[in-house]
Amino acid sequence: MSVYDFRKLSLDQVRELVSWAEKEGWNPGPQDAELFYRADPDGFYGYFLNDLLIGGGSLVSYTGAFGFMGLFIMKPEYRNQGVGQVLWELRKNALLKRLKPNAAIGMDGVVAMQPFYQKGGFEFAFTDERHENLGKTFPNNPAISLIAKEDVSKVMELDLECFGFDRSSFIENWLFQSTGQAFKYTDENGLQGFVVIRKVMEGNKIGPLFAETLEVAEALYERCLSTVVGAKVYIDIPLSNPLAIALTQKYQTQPMFECGRMYYGPPPVLPIHKIFGITTLELG
Repeated sequence: MSVYDFRKLSLDQVRELVSWAEKEGWNPGPQDAELFYRADPDGFYGYFLNDLLIGGGSLVSYTGAFGFMGLFIMKPEYRNQGVGQVLWELRKNALLKRLKPNAAIGMDGVVAMQPFYQKGGFEFAFTDERHENLGKTFPNNPAISLIAKEDVSKVMELDLECFGFDRSSFIENWLFQSTGQAFKYTDENGLQGFVVIRKVMEGNKIGPLFAETLEVAEALYERCLSTVVGAKVYIDIPLSNPLAIALTQKYQTQPMFECGRMYYGPPPVLPIHKIFGITTLELG
């Protein structure tokens, strides 16, 4: 007799999900599982068949004000059987119970799955497009420096503005991961932007890249490219920001694939012109 069970995952089980994602070509970072889990230890659930983990994903709550679903993956032998649909609904309903009334849920859905997510109540907001480039050397910009602990409060203010919700429990660890670097751009008016570049299984990923202007975003992007000369560099841009498109055109990046940012419930009003790079498709 087959017994299915939906339950919270441990850190080791989140690591297992991320290892599946790596095999699928999702190209995670070596610290992603730990950083995701530390953001919300109650935010990862799996589906078990006779005590064997067969699928799972995130249902992260940001202080109950906003939720995000990602890292949705099933073992290949259990796909196309309706089990994934059951898991997805269980995750959505479990997350809704963790949120305040009328709080929205975000997710980034691959194109093929967007009709399914729309049937589940999610509405399309904008397209994220991943772009690839190669690191190369640019002149040093004196306005850019590594983010230090004393910069965190100002960085959090800009992150709150661009993400729309407090996610300090995630971002502070994200800024200081040992396999990445975080840079800020400051001038006489204070903090004008920041960026994180982290090592992934193949190359490096940029995210987030938030900046007040295109010029600031370009300077931060150049600093990232300069840190990994000759290596692949990826960034997920919102196509609803024409300035982000201009950045990729200037540096002749190559588009790879796209996802759709979708929301269940009222979408947040974001300063899209300041968002040049999505943080992560798994946690928003």
